[in-house]
Amino acid sequence: MDFTDKNILLIGASSGIGLATAKLLSTLKVSLFTASRHLSPELAALGTTHIAYDATQAVGTTFDALPDVLHGVAYFPGSIKLRPFERIPTEDFQTDFDINVLGAVRVIQATIKRLKKAEGTASIVLFSTVAADTGMSFHTSIATAKAAVEGLTRALAAEYAASGVRVNCIAPSLTNTPLAAALLNSPEKVEAGGKRHPLQRIGQPEDLAYTASFLLSDHSAFVTGQVLAVDGGMGKLK
Repeated sequence: MDFTDKNILLIGASSGIGLATAKLLSTLKVSLFTASRHLSPELAALGTTHIAYDATQAVGTTFDALPDVLHGVAYFPGSIKLRPFERIPTEDFQTDFDINVLGAVRVIQATIKRLKKAEGTASIVLFSTVAADTGMSFHTSIATAKAAVEGLTRALAAEYAASGVRVNCIAPSLTNTPLAAALLNSPEKVEAGGKRHPLQRIGQPEDLAYTASFLLSDHSAFVTGQVLAVDGGMGKLK
């Protein structure tokens, strides 16, 4: 993939899928900018231009130092709270919506003018979950928020297609990241999680990083408004 002379912004790249994507892109000829609450040692080692930013807060002047033109933005912050519906307070629904949906909205509104200035096409990559399209017990809060992300993806893709800004979404299943640590904190849980997938394993951050990098690149220049399932077959196969 050729990222020569491209400016890419990754939101939430300090760990997990975001960090894996940053590691992959850092090996290419790309001007890489990252924004997160914490600068992890692994992210710091990549030498990206880092901006301190909490995705639950207003953007304000946070991104003023970014280049005048951006070619791609990927939004990685997310949440996992799996509980019976009757035990989930409405405040948790609001929190999930704020992190997953409104956080993305704030970032996109703050960067869209820069993306529209890119020659050819620019790319926005968001993240959903297999549970938004496949009913799963105990996933009501996160599935609700991520379904909104998918709606946001399609609406933005339609609105900005004529401006050359592509918007796509990735829908993973269970992935070995710090966010999912409580679900994978024993070999038995990892094995059981893998057996629920037709491909007989859980996802790895790199699986999603390659897909995100493809969507950020010109190789996907004819792709917009899509929700790509990277889920080991869980969402469609029995």
